[in-house]
Amino acid sequence: MIKPALALVLGLAMGVGSAAAQTVTPDTPAGRALKASLEAFDSLDQAKMAAFIAAWKPPTTADEMLIYARATGGFDLVSIDDARPDRLLYTLKARIGGVVSYGDIVVSGTPPTILAQTVFNLPPGVKPDAPPLDAALRKRVVDGVGADLAEAYIYPAVAQQMTAKLQAQLAAGAYDGIDDGTVLARRLTDDLRGVSHDLHLHVEYRPAKWPPLAKPDAAEIARRTAQMLASNCAFQEVELLPGNIGYIKFNGFADADVCAPTATAAMAFVAHADALILDLRDNTGGDPQMVQFLASYLFDGGPTHLNDLHARKDDATMQYWTLPFVPGTRMPTQPVFVLTSRMTFSGGEEFAYDLQTQKRATLVGETTGGGAHPVDGRVVEDDFLLVVPVAEAINPVTKTSWEGTGVTPDVKTSAADALTTAEGLALKAIAAKGPPSGP
Repeated sequence: MIKPALALVLGLAMGVGSAAAQTVTPDTPAGRALKASLEAFDSLDQAKMAAFIAAWKPPTTADEMLIYARATGGFDLVSIDDARPDRLLYTLKARIGGVVSYGDIVVSGTPPTILAQTVFNLPPGVKPDAPPLDAALRKRVVDGVGADLAEAYIYPAVAQQMTAKLQAQLAAGAYDGIDDGTVLARRLTDDLRGVSHDLHLHVEYRPAKWPPLAKPDAAEIARRTAQMLASNCAFQEVELLPGNIGYIKFNGFADADVCAPTATAAMAFVAHADALILDLRDNTGGDPQMVQFLASYLFDGGPTHLNDLHARKDDATMQYWTLPFVPGTRMPTQPVFVLTSRMTFSGGEEFAYDLQTQKRATLVGETTGGGAHPVDGRVVEDDFLLVVPVAEAINPVTKTSWEGTGVTPDVKTSAADALTTAEGLALKAIAAKGPPSGP
């Protein structure tokens, strides 16, 4: 929890439970699964989440549940929108930020286990439904995914291999009998990743007719902005630890155009610390410009080349350098320690990798998830969305990236012990510098 005094500075907005939470789940296999899922999720307790996973075997991990639970504060169940014994569609409201989301849970077997579960947002005015999934639609989805991969995936040769895999699976009847979109999306994702090993690449099923994807209008921009601000731009905790060690925990890199003032406030709070710990153990990525903005505080005003993103489309490369100006005080000489876990992903990995390769920070914790590819979304057959990597990261020092391998920490320890370890290292670094020089 963020410190009360600092909450006033950063404007943290947190909601509480409401009467909507009294919505009752049906006494069916799917209803009991949803009830158990929400109880584990809302507990914000990793042990309870692990026990839920052991009992119901959903396609997720306790780490993933905990990151999402911390970001949302848990959910209130607003309504049950479609109820079948083995499947539910339902509406949720996040307790942090009040974002309304829809959920889809599917169970099977005796005793029942969770075959698939997703929580998703829909464009304004679009309501969930669950159209039948037949053989013709399954073929159109497979064909559509293949066409989009051929057009957009960053590595064309790998795209061909993935398409061949899906077509072979379709011909062999591997998808026959799958009459639920959530389950089909999961199977397609598993088959795609089995070839590419690309953790950014996935198929989503959202039971609604997607409108064509387009640039957001003013209303959509306003809605997204409100969501970011309500979640405090993913900044969770900022404080001074004993020994004058600054500590910032942030779980994503929100849009810099909206959230730069929040980042500036966090950096201002620790500007005069003698060392800095940046906690990325639950950081799953976001805006490259926010990565650039925050990293710029840790260097002097001279240009430092942080990262490049090379896009397949137009064979274009976007370079990212430290900024010549940032609001407030830079911290170019203080020792910096970055905490990582196996859940640190995408932009969180880039930030850690950029600082590590520039020898500007010591990484403490676990090897990260291994996802370096920026993505684009493409609608496939109304209810299916392909999230496809369209660019690759190229570090100016190593000439490669962390894709598929993750970022290896300088000091390896468990995620749970990373903060304590980093505090000890920070105190030693401060002592080694000696007392500040006076006039």
